[in-house]
Amino acid sequence: MNALLTLTFNGAARTVTGSCHEFALGNTRVLVDCGMFQGSRTLEALNSDPLGFDPRQVAAVILTHAHIDHSGLLPRLAAEGFNGPIWCTQPTADLLEYMLADAGRIQEADTARRNRRRDRAGEEPFQPLYTEADALAAWSMCRPVDLKQWFEPAADFRARLWNAGHILGSASVEIEAGGTRVMCSGDIGPENKALQPDPEAPAAFDHVLCESTYGDRSREPITQAGRRKLLEVEIRGALERGGNLVVPTFALERTQELLLDIVALLQAKAIPPVPVFIDSPLASQATTVFKRHADKLEDIGGSATFDHPQLHFVESVQESIRLNAVSGAIILAASGMCEGGRIRHHLIHNLHRRESTVLFVGYQAAGTLGRVILEGAQRVRISGQDVHVRAAIRRIDSYSAHADQGELLDWIAERAPVRGSLFLVHGEEGALEAMRRLAPLRLPGTAVAVPEIGESWELPTGAAARRIKTGRIDLANVAGRDWQNAYAEFVTSLKRDLARIGNEEARQEALTQMREVLDSYAAHQHAHRQRARTTPPGER
Repeated sequence: MNALLTLTFNGAARTVTGSCHEFALGNTRVLVDCGMFQGSRTLEALNSDPLGFDPRQVAAVILTHAHIDHSGLLPRLAAEGFNGPIWCTQPTADLLEYMLADAGRIQEADTARRNRRRDRAGEEPFQPLYTEADALAAWSMCRPVDLKQWFEPAADFRARLWNAGHILGSASVEIEAGGTRVMCSGDIGPENKALQPDPEAPAAFDHVLCESTYGDRSREPITQAGRRKLLEVEIRGALERGGNLVVPTFALERTQELLLDIVALLQAKAIPPVPVFIDSPLASQATTVFKRHADKLEDIGGSATFDHPQLHFVESVQESIRLNAVSGAIILAASGMCEGGRIRHHLIHNLHRRESTVLFVGYQAAGTLGRVILEGAQRVRISGQDVHVRAAIRRIDSYSAHADQGELLDWIAERAPVRGSLFLVHGEEGALEAMRRLAPLRLPGTAVAVPEIGESWELPTGAAARRIKTGRIDLANVAGRDWQNAYAEFVTSLKRDLARIGNEEARQEALTQMREVLDSYAAHQHAHRQRARTTPPGER
C-alpha cells in the first residue's frame, strides 16, 4: 500500500504568524516556510519551544517569501541540524541575506539587554534563539528557482512557484507528492498593488491552503492616484500640526511602496520639499535589492526613484538619535508593528507631543504595541517607560500587501475544482470564521477546515482530508492580548489612579490590598503544587 501524504501545522494556525507547514511522505519531510511567531510576549515565547519535528529529518524547505513570520526560524532550523536546500525565488534569496542577518543581530542584542537588567542579577543568563552567524549559515542554503519552473525539492516530491503578488519575490507553492496535488497560497497580495503584478496560480487541486489575514475585511477599490491623494492629505495635515509625521513601517516592501508615492508627490509638488528620513538599516538594505530587481517591478521608473534628494537613509545610531531634535519631517522606521527596532525610540519622543502625528499603514497583530496604540490607548509602556499618547493617531488601509475578503474568495474560487479540502490558515479568529462561513459558497462540495497548531492531517487524492492528530490545546488563547498587555496597561495608569485616592493613608491601604491579592494567588499555587506532590497518582 502506497504511503499517504500528510500535513502538520506547526504555526500560522488560528494566528497570523509562525508559518510552518510540514508535508511528509513516508520518511521524507518538506517544510513550506519556517517563520517566527510575532505578537504578544506569550505568542513570541513559542519561538523557543521545542520544534514539532526533528530538523535533521527535514529534507528541504520551500520558502514563500522573505518576511520574518515566514522565514525567521530558518536560522534556528539550521543551528539544530537541518542541512538541506531552501528553495525560493532569486529576489527572496537576495532579501534573506539581510533579513535573516538582521534577525540574528536582534536576537543577540535583545538577549544581551535582558541579561543586563538589574532585576536579573545573579540569575542564569538567557541565550539568544540564534545568532547572526546561524542566520548567514541558513541563508547560504538558499537555492533560487524561477517562477513556474518544476523542481524536485526532495525524493518523491515535485513543486513549482507561482507569483503571489504580496512582496518582491513572493510565491505560492504548488506541490505534487504521492499522487496528491496541493496548493499553498503563501501570502496573497491585493489586485492592483504597487510594484507587484497580480497573483497567478493554476487550478484543479486535491487540497488548498489559503491565508486569511483580511478574511473579515473588505476594502474600497482604489487607484494609484487615489492612494497617493490619501497620503498627500495625511502628510499635509501632519505638517500643518507642526510636528513630525512618524510612520511605523515594515522594512521590506511597505517602505519602498511609501517611498514610491512620496517621491511622486514631491515631483508633482503636491507636498512641500519636506525631508524624509528612512531610519532603518534593514530598510536601506532591502531598498538596494529593490534597485537590483527594478526591471521586475511595476509602477517604477527605474532604480533612480529611490535616489531622490529629499530621501535620507539613516544608518548609525548617532544619526538616529539626532532626529530627536527634528520637527516637521517624515520619519519612516521599523518595525511595522512597533514591537522592536528604532520606531520605539521615535514613539517615545513623539507620542507625547500634541503636534506630532503617527500614521499606521500596515497590519497590526493582536497584542502588539501598534495595535494597542491604534485601538486608542491613552498611555503605553515602551522599553520600560510610561508614555502619554497625545499625538494624532492616523491610519491608511490602502497600502495593505494582503488580499481582502473578496480577493481571497476570488483566489480560492479560481483554484477550483478542489476535490478534497480547503484549509484556512494565517488569520485571527474573526477572519477565519468569516472565511469558513463564506468559502463553501465559492467551492461547493469542498470540505473546509480551520486547523489548530500541532494538528496533523492525511491528504488523500480526490477525497477530503482526515485529521490524524489533534492540536495543542494549551495554545487556545495565545494569539491575542496576553497578561503582559494587561500588565502594561495597569502599570501605566497605576500612579494616576493612586493619585485620585483622597489621602496618603487610603493610597497605602489600596497598595496593601493589591499586595495581599497577589500573595493569596502565590499561596494558593504553592498549596496546589504541594498537594500534587503528596497525592498518589491514582487519587489525583
